[in-house]
Amino acid sequence: MSPAQGRSLAWLDGRVMELSEARIPVTDHGFLYGDGVFEGMRALRRRIFRLDDHMRRFAASARAIALELPGGIEAVRAALFETLRASGRDDAYIRVIASRGDGALGVDPTSCQVPRLLCIVDVLRLYPPEKLEAGIDLITSSYRRPPADVLDPRVKSLNYLNNALAKLEARQRGADEALLLGLDGRVAEASVANVFALREGALLTPPAVDGALEGITRRSVLELARAAGISAREQSLGRIDFFAAEEAFLTGSGAGIVPIRSLDGRALGAGRPGPVYRQLHAAYLAAVDRLGTPF
Repeated sequence: MSPAQGRSLAWLDGRVMELSEARIPVTDHGFLYGDGVFEGMRALRRRIFRLDDHMRRFAASARAIALELPGGIEAVRAALFETLRASGRDDAYIRVIASRGDGALGVDPTSCQVPRLLCIVDVLRLYPPEKLEAGIDLITSSYRRPPADVLDPRVKSLNYLNNALAKLEARQRGADEALLLGLDGRVAEASVANVFALREGALLTPPAVDGALEGITRRSVLELARAAGISAREQSLGRIDFFAAEEAFLTGSGAGIVPIRSLDGRALGAGRPGPVYRQLHAAYLAAVDRLGTPF
């Protein structure tokens, strides 16, 4: 198999294996109760984009739920590099997961004695190529994002039912992605990505207090926009800000930067990728070499 094709692999219980062979016990509390955290990263051209930032966020998520990472963050990095190099892939999606580990039935986390670490290296294609060129279609989900004082979005936990149901609703309604609102009607994010709207020359994205994940790619876009002389800031947004926007796009480690062409059947801006999106998309690809960790 050529390096360009590569293999889909997992690191589990101290060794690398084919992804199809990876198994965890049904008594793992990550499986039973969503008791764990994860981090998704993108490798492009044999560089992992903002690896140190991802590792810091992974460690912070683990601390937030009182989960001790087996071997610490250095063990996570070692497993990640071992799996990625063994895969033979130049470009890949990487996911690291830490669960509370095996335990007794019942939600009590203290029955879990040894946390479990897992790393997956595979490919991830969230949208077909033609959508990446023309833009994706969103609907406003009927599901609402829990407020930050109920479930803080800055913790990347394994509890993704809210996101999964919103995504399912979007697909059932013929759209690519769902826009999630908070209980107050403010925009939080998409089901698997942050969102941006360009209004009167200013690039705006919802803050974490409105239910948005503090995304690594989101932060990169804010930095790249400011470096390019584009006004960019966090600001609470409503659906009207997208309907009135000149451009809109979403960002995520898996998705990269993806233009949005419609919301609830209504074209946004010109209904096609705009110049600010194209400028920032090019800057993001260039930043991979500058901010990427080689492997």
